[in-house]
Amino acid sequence: MSDERIVETRTESPAWTLPAIVVLGLIAIGGLAFGWSASSKLDSTQQTVATQLKTAEQAVQQDMSSLKDRLAQDEKTSTDLQGDLKVVTGKLKITQGQLKKARQEAEKLNTDTTEKLTALDTSVHSELATKATSDDVKVVDTKVVGVKTDLDATREDLKMARSEMGTLIARNHDEIDQLRRLGESDYVEFTIAGKNKPQKVGNITVELKGVNDKKNRVNIAYTFQDKRYEAKNVNINTPIFFYLSGSHLPEELVIINIAKNGISGYVSIPRANFLPDNRPILPPENSEQPKGRSYSSK
Repeated sequence: MSDERIVETRTESPAWTLPAIVVLGLIAIGGLAFGWSASSKLDSTQQTVATQLKTAEQAVQQDMSSLKDRLAQDEKTSTDLQGDLKVVTGKLKITQGQLKKARQEAEKLNTDTTEKLTALDTSVHSELATKATSDDVKVVDTKVVGVKTDLDATREDLKMARSEMGTLIARNHDEIDQLRRLGESDYVEFTIAGKNKPQKVGNITVELKGVNDKKNRVNIAYTFQDKRYEAKNVNINTPIFFYLSGSHLPEELVIINIAKNGISGYVSIPRANFLPDNRPILPPENSEQPKGRSYSSK
């Protein structure tokens, strides 16, 4: 009866088996998802890399093609330059030959010209020696001596004092005439006898106010451009400068001689202060005296 007994045994699974299977399933699913994602990214990366490689290859091919074109162009330029160099070298040889020939011709021409000039000089001297007489030589010597004398006299005449403006100062009538001959200025001479007697001289009016004959000084007044100025203790041969409106060159008032109750002198008017018709430039009405060197004035 024991043999016929059927013994039924049940084996129960542990409680953690099911959760473990679920976790493993989730892990497997996650691994599959991760693998699929990685595979997708790898495919994308491969495509991107392939595209970049293709682009780089195309760029390299273009660069190579451009480089080949440049090399071909450079070779052509080099060939052209070599041809030009040969042409220039050939022309230079011709030019050097022409230059050498020109130098030889110039040297020959210079020699011929020198010989002709020498022959002409000899001929002229011979003719002059033949035609010239002792009387002609004497006349020429006399003229040369006369010119030299005149030059020496002129040099002596021009040894005059100069003003601070660099102008020559005449000390008498003869020296005034010498300055006139220079043609740079006109000179108006004047003589005033007595005090307080205004006298028109050139562009100004001059009036004697006082005389110190011991010290050769005078006090004068002069009116210019409708204004009156006084100059005190004026020494002889010392110019008083005043400017005409519109002119850059001064006129000069110079006392050259002092008497007991009188003076004499001149007014120098530069030629540049004259109009083309030889009229002096007149000052405008109510114009002010330009700044210039003068003595004390009121």
